[in-house]
Amino acid sequence: MKFIRNAFKKLKKNIKNKIYTIKKDHLIREYFKNNVLFVVFVAVCVLNSTMLRFLCMHTVENFLSWKAILADTIVVSTVGAFGYYIKPKDRFAYYFGFCIFFTAICMINSVYYTFYTSFASISMLSLTQYIGDVGDAVVENVLQLKDLVYLIGPIIMLVVHFKLKKKNYYKKVELKSERKKKALHTLTASAFLLAIFLITLSSLDISRFFKQWNKEYIVMRFGIYVYQANDLVASVQPKVNSMFGYDKASKEFNEYFADAKDSYETNEYTNIFEGKNIIAIHAESMMTNVMDLKFNDLEVTPNLNRLASEGMFFNNFYSQVSVGTSSDSELTYNTSLMPTKSGTAFVSYSNRKYIGIPSLLNEKGYYTFSMHANNADFWNRRTMHKNLGYQRFYSKTDYEVKKENVIGLGLSDKEFFKQSIDKIEKINAENDKWYGLLIMLSNHTPFSEVDKYGEFPVDIKETITKEDGTTEEVVYPYMEGTKLGNYFKSIHYADSALGEFIEGLDEKGLLENTVIVLYGDHDARLPRKNYDRLYNYDKETDSVMEEDNPEYKEYDSYQYELGRKVPFIIWTKDMHGTKLNFTNSNVMGMYDVVPTLGNMFGFHNKYILGHDIFDIKENNIVCFPNGNWVNNKLYYNSQKAAYLPLTEEEISEEEIAQNTEYTNKLLDVSNNIIVFDLLNEEKNNKLREVGTEK
Repeated sequence: MKFIRNAFKKLKKNIKNKIYTIKKDHLIREYFKNNVLFVVFVAVCVLNSTMLRFLCMHTVENFLSWKAILADTIVVSTVGAFGYYIKPKDRFAYYFGFCIFFTAICMINSVYYTFYTSFASISMLSLTQYIGDVGDAVVENVLQLKDLVYLIGPIIMLVVHFKLKKKNYYKKVELKSERKKKALHTLTASAFLLAIFLITLSSLDISRFFKQWNKEYIVMRFGIYVYQANDLVASVQPKVNSMFGYDKASKEFNEYFADAKDSYETNEYTNIFEGKNIIAIHAESMMTNVMDLKFNDLEVTPNLNRLASEGMFFNNFYSQVSVGTSSDSELTYNTSLMPTKSGTAFVSYSNRKYIGIPSLLNEKGYYTFSMHANNADFWNRRTMHKNLGYQRFYSKTDYEVKKENVIGLGLSDKEFFKQSIDKIEKINAENDKWYGLLIMLSNHTPFSEVDKYGEFPVDIKETITKEDGTTEEVVYPYMEGTKLGNYFKSIHYADSALGEFIEGLDEKGLLENTVIVLYGDHDARLPRKNYDRLYNYDKETDSVMEEDNPEYKEYDSYQYELGRKVPFIIWTKDMHGTKLNFTNSNVMGMYDVVPTLGNMFGFHNKYILGHDIFDIKENNIVCFPNGNWVNNKLYYNSQKAAYLPLTEEEISEEEIAQNTEYTNKLLDVSNNIIVFDLLNEEKNNKLREVGTEK
């Protein structure tokens, strides 16, 4: 009898549980049935943001980052909650409008990340004026099929909308009190999720969120929608801070440079070039790794290689650009300052005081000029070159530009150099000493005008002996027809132009008392996947090897970042074979150029972020705008909080922490110098007087 009672109780309990489960499932089904638009809206917008992380940062960790998914869900559901205040018949327009908005955010960031390896900033809207000039590059090298995948979200919403319309979903009546109740319940749920999210944040998460330097980290932890909102605040903040944050910025600035000496430490290279003329060459998209490449025993850059072998070659040199690319490179090369964290200095902060190489040389009696056969207002160079101290800017209007001599954005490098030699010859005749910057242009993305680059096959040619003893040449396509292959053709042309320029200067006698300084402004801005074929080509199948092939060479994100090095060369006609003819392999950045050249030519800027490489030597560190850094021992990726060792030396956590703190401090100080115009002594004195009166 007891057994029967227990069995009955157990059966009764199971029935109750089943009924509860059915009711629960019924409630869930009812919720989805009555809130289809809201649920679909949240799902597709969160799906898009999740795909963005995966397609841009390519790791499961980023794809399944629950913090980012939670943050995106909170944002989208909060926006969606207000849709309940709208009558059902008008609700779709609200949700679909915001779906388009969130989709646009994902698409724009997807395109942007392909080119800049970073996420978009509102402050870059000021640069849309330049899109027309580089439109072909955007379409050909940047816009990809993956950037259109986010349209799936709006398409799904449209499909759902038409199905609901057929079922008369929008004709149902909802009382105002019912709509308000749904909105409040949804907002309460979002607030609950927000509380959970905030509890999980670490001090590192919060610090990086407010500093905004490390955009990838913020998107990985806070999601794309929170990042974009934070970026909007950060983009407006400089305008506000420039009025209200001066005191703090000035204090940090003075503390940072308190120990800066008023003169350089002397070394064996001090003043070795004092009084000599200088030609600086801004080599567009020139990379160091191409200098080691040959196709069919022909060097890709024979002239660059010759200059490197005959002069001072710094083969571990890094550009430190951000979204301003070439203009960022010019800024750092001239001033030893880093790019700003929002906008670009050349466009957003062109009215600030800068201490540039040309202004320092002006003080030493040099005539200074710059030459670039492009629109003078591109990257706002007309204004900024004057601000940096160039006394004359030769732009497109100063050159004869014929249609047959145009490559890409403007006058071909060969014609540009040819016409520039005549101008330099005249300058040389009229001035005792001079300094000129020449900005190359032809080797600019999208590297598509291969018919104008001249003959330079990037295939593999082999001579084979057949069974009958005769020989035959076999050609394997290799890099032909690829974007990277076209880049090699383009850079070979640019190198050829460089060789003709050096020869032309020599014929005019302009190298006798002149130092050539050449730097690559940044890498080719081609995605990492373009290198797979270069390093893993299977000529038998004319394809890329499989990863399980024993000969497969992995080209991971670390190698890709380190492979973006650019050349820095100092060369004179008579340097070869002397003590000045060497290769320096210590890590060096663009911000080290001012102090290094300053020591050699005898000019000095106290407010520099870099170092004379011959003083600091192997102890140097190069900081990047995204918070990453590299020294001779390791490359540190701040997004991953991980590093790649470059030597066998032991690396301590304390050293990593110190260098990371140093990097963050340097970036903050540099940004403050530009945003708050801290080098403008007249303006700062007035602000101090106002502060004293208060």
